[in-house]
Amino acid sequence: MIHYITPIGIGSAWVGNEISVVQRAGIPVVLHSMRPSRQKFFSSEWAKELDRSTRVIYPVPPLALAASVAAAPFLFGGRFFAALANALFGKRENLRCRVAGIWHFLTACHWARGLRRNMAAEPVNLIHSQWIHSGGTIGMYGAWLLGVPFSFTGHAADLFRERCALEDKVRRAESIICISTFHRDLYKKLGARDEQLHIVYCGIDVSHFVPRPRPPREGRRVRILSSGRLVEKKGFAHLVDACRILADRGIDFECVIGGDGPLEKPLREQVARLGLEDRVSLTGKPLTQEELPSFMHGGDIYVLACVWASDGDVDGLPQMLMEAMACGLPAVSTRLVGIPDLIEDGKSGVLVEPGDPKALADALETLIRDEHLSSTLAAAGERRVRERFEIEAALQPL
Repeated sequence: MIHYITPIGIGSAWVGNEISVVQRAGIPVVLHSMRPSRQKFFSSEWAKELDRSTRVIYPVPPLALAASVAAAPFLFGGRFFAALANALFGKRENLRCRVAGIWHFLTACHWARGLRRNMAAEPVNLIHSQWIHSGGTIGMYGAWLLGVPFSFTGHAADLFRERCALEDKVRRAESIICISTFHRDLYKKLGARDEQLHIVYCGIDVSHFVPRPRPPREGRRVRILSSGRLVEKKGFAHLVDACRILADRGIDFECVIGGDGPLEKPLREQVARLGLEDRVSLTGKPLTQEELPSFMHGGDIYVLACVWASDGDVDGLPQMLMEAMACGLPAVSTRLVGIPDLIEDGKSGVLVEPGDPKALADALETLIRDEHLSSTLAAAGERRVRERFEIEAALQPL
């Protein structure tokens, strides 16, 4: 039985998608989450049941935590002292990571004690961390204490902005799931061995995302779509700037940005400041997985202007791009992290440098003016997603 650990359960769409495929393959899985999921990317009954059955770690009652830590040397023997020494003296990125790592080690003592108690009913054959920051620390120490294999999948913020004890985790992992060639190369620089590394793309259920015929563009505004959490790494501010450039060039278009988040107010203010109220709109509401197809079918071009955020956050390989391409939209994005694994520039979409509104506007203008090219790239992008990123096939190596 595989025990997954994640920070927020199926509050991440990818966790729900991956576990649904793993379960359909007949592999027994228990999902553990540091905290309850608050964002809801699914409305289906299977997802609600998975959410209900998720084992939530926090909050840990202080007396129970103290009892577990006191019992840990007797329950886990030398493994306890080796893991404790690592928490106290192992290489860390900064003091915050040191303090957080010690706390997560103590939490792991409590978590592993519970897993050990239930092993007769729920064997622990592997602990897999989806994301490798805080939950990965608990997962690594839990596996260490129990003497079972540990593996992980890293994505974006967990590898950069919130990196913690990553070299130790690379060294301790029996296997590391790489969601792109960029990620594989990153782990190799951190000391990973070739036999540890397995490229497994984050795929999508392509049966849920299918193209629909679109009316000819002649005589109507071209609709540009973008979507996601309204945060800096998605590059929405650069997209709005690109829309101003397109408007100045006299191009007839509208842009709809789907999603909510902390930058909603600044983005609305930017739209107003640039005089784009009749061109650019924000839905201000999150999109569930079930709502995404109808959103995608309402557009002509999809763009995701990803950037490195000022706090070090970045997208790994955005699922939204796959979903848009599977719906038959030509995609424009940036040369960043794993995106070039999905979009081959000029073949299955268009890539520009991150943080360059003019280049973004140029790419969008080309696709708006050249409907044949737009259709060609859309068809190639859809084929690429169906051939390489269909979730069942993508997850076979896993």
